Amino acid sequence: MNNMKNSRTFIGILCCLAMLCSCSQTKNQYDLSNFGLTPDKKDNASPLMAKALEQIAASHTGDDTITIVLPKGRYDFYPEGASKREYFISNHDQDNPKLVGLAFENMKNVIFDGQGSELVFHGRMLPVSLVGSENCTLKNFSIDFANPHISQVKVLENDTVGGLITYEVAPWVEYEIRDSNFVAKGEGWEHVPAWGIAFEGDTKRLVYTTSDISVGSKHVAEIASRKILAPWKNKKLIPGTVVVFRGYGRPTPGVFMYHDTNTTLENIQVHYAEGMGLLAQMSENITLDKFSVCLRGKDDPRYFTTQADATHFSGCKGLIRSVGGLYEGMMDDAINVHGTYLKVQKRIDDKTLVGEYMHGQSYGFEWGRPGDAVQFIESKTMEVLGEQNKVAAIETADKPDGHGVKQFRITFEKPVDPAISEVGTYGIENQEWTPEVYFADNVIRNNRARGSLFSTPKKTVVEKNVFDHTSGTAILLCGDCNGWFETGACHDVQIRNNKFINALTNQFQFTNAVISIYPEIPDLKSQKRYFHSGIVIEDNEFETFDMPILYAKSVDGLVFRNNVIRQNHDYPAFHWNNHRFFFQRVVNVEIKDNRFDGGFDEEKDIRSEE
Repeated sequence: MNNMKNSRTFIGILCCLAMLCSCSQTKNQYDLSNFGLTPDKKDNASPLMAKALEQIAASHTGDDTITIVLPKGRYDFYPEGASKREYFISNHDQDNPKLVGLAFENMKNVIFDGQGSELVFHGRMLPVSLVGSENCTLKNFSIDFANPHISQVKVLENDTVGGLITYEVAPWVEYEIRDSNFVAKGEGWEHVPAWGIAFEGDTKRLVYTTSDISVGSKHVAEIASRKILAPWKNKKLIPGTVVVFRGYGRPTPGVFMYHDTNTTLENIQVHYAEGMGLLAQMSENITLDKFSVCLRGKDDPRYFTTQADATHFSGCKGLIRSVGGLYEGMMDDAINVHGTYLKVQKRIDDKTLVGEYMHGQSYGFEWGRPGDAVQFIESKTMEVLGEQNKVAAIETADKPDGHGVKQFRITFEKPVDPAISEVGTYGIENQEWTPEVYFADNVIRNNRARGSLFSTPKKTVVEKNVFDHTSGTAILLCGDCNGWFETGACHDVQIRNNKFINALTNQFQFTNAVISIYPEIPDLKSQKRYFHSGIVIEDNEFETFDMPILYAKSVDGLVFRNNVIRQNHDYPAFHWNNHRFFFQRVVNVEIKDNRFDGGFDEEKDIRSEE
């Protein structure tokens, strides 16, 4: 009996020890399978995920780091039961509410590990949001939609004389022919596509000199299963060409970040989103490590990824670090970094102005805080006017609670230059919310528009990237207080050790050369100062079929050295700019120690205008 008793006691002790070990191992780890999330069932994961993240956020109140683990597999998210949020998202459509699949809100010291899971969304949803969070890492998962809002077709026949094209609709596309219109549709949405992008069937590169095209979506007839005959005249769309049909909407990105600090996104692939792949606003210190907007490998039947930019940063600060990513097939740029000018709409007194968000896709979110450094811009010449100032107080002027705000009443510490008022066109630029950027070891290929855009006065390093058939300009340094209202001037840019392969196969906005330094300045002749400065382009390799390598406007201090320019005949030259270098109001230029196929003739290859 004693032996049996001792044996039971020993077993009890072992059980207790096992429980203690288990508790110590899982104390800071949440397994989402314990919240009912099971992979590969195709059930609706939205309500389970919403409840799980709410409970975890409520229970985790300490400073210790927790890990949330999602068992590997496929998870399907539907609008029903998803988290409803009112988010105003920069450079997107301001329709609300947003239906969120995974809402990480007001979380601190959290690691979310998807362990290679596929997150597949249905209808019109915002897959992931990170709002008001600190020291969070999301990693190891992909984002996709079962039925993207972009439709894909393949040209079968092209009667260029009769203006008729026969095309086949990709098998995953949901559509119907209604009143002789091709109506793309899905869960909770439908539209008649308005325009499109053409891709070479075998390479997935954009078709040479097509840019944005009209598509055969009206007055069509279905002549066989998934085969459409359309009045559509475009001789460049040879049989085998793949065309993606687009609408105008961009309601949500794949990942949305707002008021976050110290965020890392690691080994994440966004295969489709109806807006940007990632949009971050008013956030500090963001690391993208192998974050990609890409196809599902070389055998993916799709030719497109996101409806707009792959990654976009609006009014952020600290360091934006993007390394090791693959950006392909998106309908806009791989990265865009900028702030937002407010237009001066009213001068109340010597220290108080009313400023307004002007672009229809950029309003409703915080612009600045007391203590932020600001400067003022004369929009027509893009020159700084008056002294640098600071925000003493800021409040919404048109909305009592800030939701959907367009106007701010801003009081400054020092008097504002008397010329700055609603009489004229003036912008207010927040210099506090401007980041450093490190963009390196990325591949950007086969996308629409441009490769990358940078508009920040802080240090920007672009190195060891491959820009492969970006279709438009590979790198753009911009600034615009007239249309997009995206700040601002660059003063410390290093572009080095990159490879550029056949950029400029198409024409889009601001695409004047492979590297285009192109601020929007309506009255350049009246400008006295210079907008950009401190730009060094060195040790890069350019492979090109055309002439323009570098275009620059309103720059003081531009270096182009130790670069190699190789000429090929992959496409016919067509660009209106037939100069290697085209400068408008550029001073302190240094061009030296470069190697050009066919040599370099300074008189012929450099055009300079005052």
